[in-house]
Amino acid sequence: MSTHHAAAPYATARRHILEQGRARGLYSGAAWSLGDANGPYDRGWTGTRANGGAPLDGSDLWDLASVTKPIVGLVVMALVERGVLGLDDTVGQHLDRYRDSPHAARTLAQLLDHTSGLPGGVPLYREHPTREPLLTALGALERTAAPGTHVAYSSQGFMLLGLIAEQATGRSLDTLVTELVGTPLGLTDLCFRPGPERRARAVATEDCPWRGRTVTGEVHDENAVVLGGVAGHAGLFATLTDMERLARSLLGGGPPLLAPDTLALMTTPRTDHLNLRRALAWQGTDPHTSPVGDSFGPASYGHTGFTGTSLWIDPEAARYAILLTNRVHPHRAERGFTPLRREFHTVPVRP
Repeated sequence: MSTHHAAAPYATARRHILEQGRARGLYSGAAWSLGDANGPYDRGWTGTRANGGAPLDGSDLWDLASVTKPIVGLVVMALVERGVLGLDDTVGQHLDRYRDSPHAARTLAQLLDHTSGLPGGVPLYREHPTREPLLTALGALERTAAPGTHVAYSSQGFMLLGLIAEQATGRSLDTLVTELVGTPLGLTDLCFRPGPERRARAVATEDCPWRGRTVTGEVHDENAVVLGGVAGHAGLFATLTDMERLARSLLGGGPPLLAPDTLALMTTPRTDHLNLRRALAWQGTDPHTSPVGDSFGPASYGHTGFTGTSLWIDPEAARYAILLTNRVHPHRAERGFTPLRREFHTVPVRP
C-alpha cells in the first residue's frame, strides 16, 4: 500500500502520525508523498474515502480546494510568458463589467500576491445563489486595505484572475488548465467538475448544511459551486499521482511548464516588507505561521487547501511534500488538523 526506499523509521513515523489523525476523527483518509525531482521516496495512503466507505487505493480523487490557486497561477504565468497577459495589466483593462468597480485599477500581480486590498473569504453565495448576481456582488466588495500595503488572502482576487484568463484567451478556464498544465505533465485526472467515472473515485468532503447532503466529487467551496464548479480560487480535483508529477515538474524533474526565469519570478517572495510572505499565487514560508513548520528552507513555497490538502516545494533542498486529506469530513470545524499537518512536515526526511 505504500513504497519506501530510504529512511524507513521516518516513513513509519509519518504514517503513524496520519493513522493517529484518522483514529482521532480528523479525516477519514489521508494520502502523502515526499520526494525529489526523480520521484517519491515515501508515499502511501491510509483510511477510507468516507467514514464507513471504501478503503483508499491510490487512485482516489481529492478536492484540492485552494491548491487550485497556484495551478491557475501557473496558467496565468504561462499566458504572461506568451504575451497574452501582463502582470501590470488591470482588472478594468480585461473585464468590462468591472471597469467602474473599486477593483478596476488592481493589477494581476496584486491579485496574485494578495496585495490588491480585496477582502478574503466572503460568503457571497449566501445572498447571491446564482452566477451573475454573485459576479455583480464581487465587483462591489469594499477594499480592506490600500493596494500594496497589506497581504490579505483573497479567494475573490483569484475569481477575477480566472475570469481574466478566460476573457484574454476566449477559452474556458478548465480548457486552459488542461492545455497549459494537465496535458503537458500527463495529469490524467486533474479536472474541474469530475464526471461519473472520476466521481466514483472521489473522497467525500463535508456533510454540507447548505446543500443538505455529503459532498463527494463536487467542489466543496460554495462560491465555486455558484460559479458552476469552475473558478480561479477552487474547484480542481486531482490524484496523488497527479500532484507528484506537478511537484517533480516544479523541481525540474518533469516537463517544464514555464521558462526557468518565469518560474523564478513566480516563486520568489514579494511581500517580505509586509505582514505575510507571498509570491505570485504561492505562499512563502512565514517564520511563525508556516503551515509546514520550520523544516522547509526560506526559499520554499507551496499552498494549502481548506479541505486538508497541501503541496510544498523546497527548491534549495530539491524536495517536495504532498499531503492530501479530507479534514472537512464530516464537518469543517478545526479539530486539530493544523498542528498535525505541521508535525507531519517536520518529521526528518532521511538520516
